[in-house]
Amino acid sequence: MPMTSPARYTPVAIVLHWLLALAIIGAFCMGVYMSDLPFSPTRLKLYNWHKWAGVTILALSALRLLWRLTHRPPADAPMPAWQARAAHAVHLLLYITFFAVPLTGWAMSSAKGYPIVWFGVLPLPDFVPKDHDLGELLEQVHAALAWGLAVLVLAHVGGALKHQFIDRDGLLARMSLRRS
Repeated sequence: MPMTSPARYTPVAIVLHWLLALAIIGAFCMGVYMSDLPFSPTRLKLYNWHKWAGVTILALSALRLLWRLTHRPPADAPMPAWQARAAHAVHLLLYITFFAVPLTGWAMSSAKGYPIVWFGVLPLPDFVPKDHDLGELLEQVHAALAWGLAVLVLAHVGGALKHQFIDRDGLLARMSLRRS
């Protein structure tokens, strides 16, 4: 990594950030919507799309983590130590849930005996053996982690908006798609 911190994130980091954000919001909304639908072709289609989104989120998360580990981010904005610790904790938990949510979904699908064929083309191996009770448990864990990820996303967005509109420190511009 270079010794100095850049003023903003790299274009690759910015694109990965926003793609992941859109995919997570879309997959979460789809998951909430589809879970209450009666059994139907529409529900089955949405479950497949949800699985495809989950695998895509997992792949984007791996790319994002690899990029982050090899490219220095901008320096932290000036803020009280407790806020810096909170921001770092939220970021760490976000990265953990970026992997935990799709992996528990994949494991749940495997345990329930529903294969994942990414975009209808690439069959993924079963993550765990077929086991009804394990599938039910993993469904609860997957849902709890997804809601936890939603809370973390809201905390992340709230922190960014605080920096933009209260602190007015330009922190949000570092992740902007437009160059300032």
